[in-house]
Amino acid sequence: MLKLAAALLVCGNALAAPTVYPTGVTLYDPAKAWGQYTVFSGADRTSYLIDMNGNVVRSWPYKGFPTEVIDPAVNGGRKGHVLLQLEERKDGNQRSFGNGVNNHSIAELDWDGKQVWSWAGDKAGGHAHQHHEQERLANGNTLVLANTLHKVRGFKLDELIDDVIYEVDAKGKVVWSWLASDHLDEFGFSAEQLTLVRNTKLADYLHFNNARTLGPNKWFEQGDKRFAPDNIIVDSRQANFVAIIDKKTGKVVWNLGPNYANSELLNPFTDKDKLPRPVDQLSGQHDAKIIPQGLPGAGNILLFDNQGGSGYPAVAYQISTGASRVLEIEPSSKQIVWEYRPGNAFFSAFTSNARRLPNGNTLITEGQSGRVFQVTNKGEVVWEYVSPYFSKATEQRPANNSLYRATPVPYDWVPAGTPRSEQAVVPPAVSDFRVPH
Repeated sequence: MLKLAAALLVCGNALAAPTVYPTGVTLYDPAKAWGQYTVFSGADRTSYLIDMNGNVVRSWPYKGFPTEVIDPAVNGGRKGHVLLQLEERKDGNQRSFGNGVNNHSIAELDWDGKQVWSWAGDKAGGHAHQHHEQERLANGNTLVLANTLHKVRGFKLDELIDDVIYEVDAKGKVVWSWLASDHLDEFGFSAEQLTLVRNTKLADYLHFNNARTLGPNKWFEQGDKRFAPDNIIVDSRQANFVAIIDKKTGKVVWNLGPNYANSELLNPFTDKDKLPRPVDQLSGQHDAKIIPQGLPGAGNILLFDNQGGSGYPAVAYQISTGASRVLEIEPSSKQIVWEYRPGNAFFSAFTSNARRLPNGNTLITEGQSGRVFQVTNKGEVVWEYVSPYFSKATEQRPANNSLYRATPVPYDWVPAGTPRSEQAVVPPAVSDFRVPH
């Protein structure tokens, strides 16, 4: 019955959406948009690098979870290298309910698609189980967010899909690791919430979707050791919190949520202008990152607040804001200092992300609808792309073009001589757009 209800819900959502809509670049104002490439993994399980007009500059026939570009500065100057998922497990024991349970191995590919490094986990585990994040570090090692399946004392379930972070060296040896279930009392849960966590029926009880080093930042330079560049920021989609892990001790040294002092937002349209203000209820958020040095807002946290329904106890869909939103949060005061929340038409219950660009624009992935776009700091959309890459339809799920994460890529990341296009795109008035018949 539950499977039938889920299938009906998926079909109902699909039928409620428009059946015909444009794909590719639908709007581009070169005077206001930041010129760049964009990398993402399509719903067709292929990774793409596109230019500002949506032309495919390079593709790799592998899924990215995510497709992550490697900074040449930490990769011996080599340009055009990516990290992505190389292989899913096909051993007859495949499970469909985990983040990275089916992920067998990850790899580094060069510009031409040649495999130059891979990792498939240790011999005991046999699989990488990587999900949501992977980062090449300055020391040449790779930071990997992964799953591990095991029994955790005190939990009702016999087996959990726990979140684990590995640092893996060039030879595939794990040189550092961190396990989420060892730190439950550090995430900000109340005693009552911890009881709910331990009694959950969700095997994927925290569902981390982010694990990235902070990088150089003004907070550490001003003497706050919690923000050491090697420390790691994580966020839990299922439990509605963001946290910073001290790399040396493994302890959580900063957290936001899961409980918020300003948890009831009054009017979704008027209150959004009251900035700065304390962070109100996050729900199912994704991709919390420190804005890097040199970019507008450097040192603040940028995240996509899905309002997707999650928490202990659960927060309903869109209960706080009536829509998804993008937030820029000052970590010292835990206040919202910038927000993109255009209204209830902007909503993605899952996936999605946001990244700050050098001119102050923000690149946003509205993952559920396969849409990627740039907005100015005043919220004007100046570039928009809708993915034309769809999954295959099944009896349980219609075809879709959803995206997990799209990220900006500077022009100088690619090898010299790589072509690109930057022609303005002016969309037709929607009222005049017709399908000929």
